[in-house]
Amino acid sequence: MSKKIAGKTILIIGGGLLQVPIIQTAKTMQLRTVVADMNPDAPGLKVCDLPMIMSTKDIEGMVRESKRLSATTKIDGVITAGTDASMTVAAVANALDLPGIRFVDAEAASNKVKMRERLKKAGVPIPGFAPVWSIQDTRDALEFLQFPLVMKPADNMGARGVVKVNNREELQAAFKHAKKYSPTGEMILEEYMPGPEVSVDALAWDGNFRITGLADRIIEREPYFIEMGHNMPSALSPSIQKEIEDVMFRGMQALGIKRGAGKGDIKVTPTGVKVGEIAARLSGGFMSAFTFPLSSGINLNRAAILIALGEEPDNLDPLFNRVSIERALLAPKGKLLSIDGLEEAKKIEGVTDIYLLHKIGDVIPEPTNNIEKTGHVIISAETLSQAESIFSQVLDTVKFTSDELYSISEKEIAANARVRFGKEICWVCKVCDGTDCASGVPGMGGVGRMLTFQDNAKALAEYSILPRYIRDNVQADTTTNFLGRSLSTSFMCAPMTGAITNMSGAMDEYTLAAVLLEGCLASGSLAWLGDGASPEKYLIILEALKKVGGAGILICKPREDEGLIRERFQEAETQGVLALGMDIDAVNFKTLVQKKIPSITRGVDALSKIRSYTKLPFIIKGVMSPEDAVLAKEAGADVIVVSNHGGRVLDDMPGTARVLPKIREALGKDFPICVDGGVRSGADVFKMHALGADTVLVGRPMAISAVGGGVAGVRFLVSQYSEGLIQAMNTVGVSKVSEIRKEFIFKKKEEEIS
Repeated sequence: MSKKIAGKTILIIGGGLLQVPIIQTAKTMQLRTVVADMNPDAPGLKVCDLPMIMSTKDIEGMVRESKRLSATTKIDGVITAGTDASMTVAAVANALDLPGIRFVDAEAASNKVKMRERLKKAGVPIPGFAPVWSIQDTRDALEFLQFPLVMKPADNMGARGVVKVNNREELQAAFKHAKKYSPTGEMILEEYMPGPEVSVDALAWDGNFRITGLADRIIEREPYFIEMGHNMPSALSPSIQKEIEDVMFRGMQALGIKRGAGKGDIKVTPTGVKVGEIAARLSGGFMSAFTFPLSSGINLNRAAILIALGEEPDNLDPLFNRVSIERALLAPKGKLLSIDGLEEAKKIEGVTDIYLLHKIGDVIPEPTNNIEKTGHVIISAETLSQAESIFSQVLDTVKFTSDELYSISEKEIAANARVRFGKEICWVCKVCDGTDCASGVPGMGGVGRMLTFQDNAKALAEYSILPRYIRDNVQADTTTNFLGRSLSTSFMCAPMTGAITNMSGAMDEYTLAAVLLEGCLASGSLAWLGDGASPEKYLIILEALKKVGGAGILICKPREDEGLIRERFQEAETQGVLALGMDIDAVNFKTLVQKKIPSITRGVDALSKIRSYTKLPFIIKGVMSPEDAVLAKEAGADVIVVSNHGGRVLDDMPGTARVLPKIREALGKDFPICVDGGVRSGADVFKMHALGADTVLVGRPMAISAVGGGVAGVRFLVSQYSEGLIQAMNTVGVSKVSEIRKEFIFKKKEEEIS
């Protein structure tokens, strides 16, 4: 056979990693290799005899260039492997009169709608389906399709854009997701098929049909369908495998795949074996060229090349029977900072290959398809349990470090938060100003008509930043000193708790606290935490503080039982917290009342006594008048926080930005004042500084960012606000936060803001 074909020319469509094995096989068969790929740096172009720089998806271009080449070099066959170029292969084969299948058949095997229609007409078992171009098409399809469903592009591979849809509410988001990955905009909606899934490789030639590989696929991460690996050979029973073989053969016949390779994704459902899809090519996913040869000793690429040349394949009988598996490697999403242990993992006995698709510096998304995985491991062993044990060693050895901040966006944070909060808690409004809240207290909103909540935002909106351009250039530095600690920025996370009470379990209490603490610390800021209304909740908060070495601040409720306050202070001190305080405005706070926990107001002497319970800096939060500010200082406060508790204590109080200037005037320029209330940007932070605050606290946006993005979400928010603050400082010409003055903001007229 080798003498008969030696010296012939094979055109291989695609020069990527998955095509390299078939190129190498062709060279061992003494064939001249022409490889087409649009990427001049594709690995296949480096090992072939003649590179052709051309997109594998440009069918007309490939036909034109192939004809041009054939004028000087006789092309004897055309083939692809592991990529969706079967239409290109068929077009070239038809144009040059080479062995292959008809273009119309390749098109049917590439377009999922045409494929389903062909299979349905031939009586091949498939799920119910409907072609869709618009969201209205999807709704119309619900008249005869039943949930759960699967939305997918009609013209893509690698599970790109494929998403499970459980109910009508998820339909629109699924449609948008699938449409992003559809080159033409055509999609298909089909009934979800439960049960095991297998990948099938098959060959057809001169009326012959042969299954050449059958592997169990491991599909995870719903609602997406990510193949986390496969096992070769399949562990399914012989009778099920026979049924799969029959369905695969009938499917290839229906699609006109009578010469060449067929790759099938077949489902074993409770109502029988059904076709997921069948493509006119060898499988990708490291199956046909990697795990199958390792499992059987058969070079499937050789057989496929012979068929593409019009010959009969040889050596299709297994030389041995071993287990070979492929497993995915996933780095944490974000910017990939380091990869450790890779060379050590490659030396583990049984590891055949490790391929990484990402390199240090790449920004890795949360995978939604098979193309977005970080790497692949190929393992060969005597048994499946041995192979899985080897993979466990690989996972223990290879370590990826990523910075998640680079893979997150405001839109993603908001979308995640909406889902996790639920419709009854927080709608994550584009502008969080209290005008349209999903909940009150308990919840994420304010009390009553939410007038206090709303006025916090309105008070800040009454000011604009007044630029100054004719001056020396400055570079803003947001570094701030707070209670002797240097911070990278002048704002911090406001004290919060109540992940269960107020957020309906969007996160558990410990996770919320830990995320806020870690996110702020990673950003050079600080998180303040509350002890909550529940009597024992502070223990959870202290555990979170312990995790970060106490690098946070605890603010306690004004409980009537001073022993409880003292207990909290003492235990917090043992965790090394930076400061302690009490929110005096939480008297009769709704959740305290609901839990029947009495709280009281206190005069200067009583507050002085509370202050004596700790040697740490003492903070009084909830000051809204110059008189209370002076008394708080007299009681021994080291810092006060101008706050109306985000409108969560009493309705119809003034916004904090309205009272802040008078409080600063009453305390003088040197006493530390912090403020919260309605801060929604770096510009708002700047305004609060201009009105008299040394430092600023941010509440609800921090909670939303923590729920929607975790530590990365908090870091993202801090970076966004910091950038906004820097821009404002550079615009007015101040290099330090302490230089921000009221003359840098402009009070709008009433009619301008109405």
